[in-house]
Amino acid sequence: MRPLFLGLLLTVGTFTCVAAEESRPIFTDEEKAKILGHSPWPPNINSDPSNRFSGDADAIAYGKVLFEEMTLSKDAILSCASCHQPDRHFMDGVPLNRGHELLDRHTPSLINVGQQRWFGWDGANDSLWAQSIRPILTASEMNLTSAEVKAVIGNDPLLSCGFERVFKHPPKDVNEQDLLVFLGKALAAYQETLISGPTPFDKFAAALAAEDMEAMAEYPESAKHGLKLFVGDGNCGLCHFGPNFTNGEFGNIGISYFIGKGKVDTGRHGGIKSLLGNPFNLLEPYNDDEGGSGKLRTAHVKQQYRNWGEFKIPSLRNVAETAPYMHNGSLATLEDVVGHYSELNEERLHTDGEKILRPLNLSHQEKNHLITFLRTLSAPLLETEIQGQILDQCKP
Repeated sequence: MRPLFLGLLLTVGTFTCVAAEESRPIFTDEEKAKILGHSPWPPNINSDPSNRFSGDADAIAYGKVLFEEMTLSKDAILSCASCHQPDRHFMDGVPLNRGHELLDRHTPSLINVGQQRWFGWDGANDSLWAQSIRPILTASEMNLTSAEVKAVIGNDPLLSCGFERVFKHPPKDVNEQDLLVFLGKALAAYQETLISGPTPFDKFAAALAAEDMEAMAEYPESAKHGLKLFVGDGNCGLCHFGPNFTNGEFGNIGISYFIGKGKVDTGRHGGIKSLLGNPFNLLEPYNDDEGGSGKLRTAHVKQQYRNWGEFKIPSLRNVAETAPYMHNGSLATLEDVVGHYSELNEERLHTDGEKILRPLNLSHQEKNHLITFLRTLSAPLLETEIQGQILDQCKP
């Protein structure tokens, strides 16, 4: 009986191994191509041609000081860092924050913000430097006028000295609008350095490209199933593609745009109107790249009815660390987000234009696999030392 028992045990063990092997997802050539389309990461950090201070070490150092400066808000009650908190992945972790008033939109993370081409949930700005000016002047946020901003910079010895050393003009000799642009470009130069590092997914993609089976085996099986669903039947890559996991555009995904008291958030529809009327857009003289593609892109934007209720399609990098979700912070967890797409209410989708979304009708296990995959898209910020020494020269 003993040899027979051992034989049965070996047979059962062999069957278990085969079953486990068969349960592993097999990626088709098409799926592999889609997976590799999300790599490599991190990206090359290219300077913004519309901002001549992009990549400048002294402007980056000055921009970091401005980012943390409370006096750039009325009554000095908050800074950029108050909502975009470094220890919270440069967001705030609440559905809606409060500046000088309760805000209508959720605070997005600034990690990898330099990889975007439209800024804000509605794309009302076409450069990071113009977007950086917006909250300073917005009444519900930092609530300063351009004259007050100039006074803040001019009356603070450190800020004034730093301004003159970076931009080669004393703030008192610069008009209010030019001064705002200088500040916006320094703020943008700093934010461009906020790049996340390679994730477990990136390591798997590199192993897949190299056909390194040993390295591929380190990636969780559940994440592989979720990845196969993401690039396959879920068709999530239709909107979340490329190394930054976003097409950088806007969509209506059935999230309410009502904001109470009979008010609605028109999303991209209103954003285009604001963009085209913005004196800091790339069609205006403050653009340092006179013949660039950004100018051409903005020139071709037209407000259309189908843009009503569309909002930015965010990057999925670090998505597990940046809850809550959506433009209004209405979905608290990744489970809620995956559930939203699984049980999507098609009646809430915009009917003008091509229909690209459908309910995924995921099983409980499929939802868990997809969430496991999404959790592998997180990584800490790359270590970036602020090299600028300009402010040290301003200190007594």
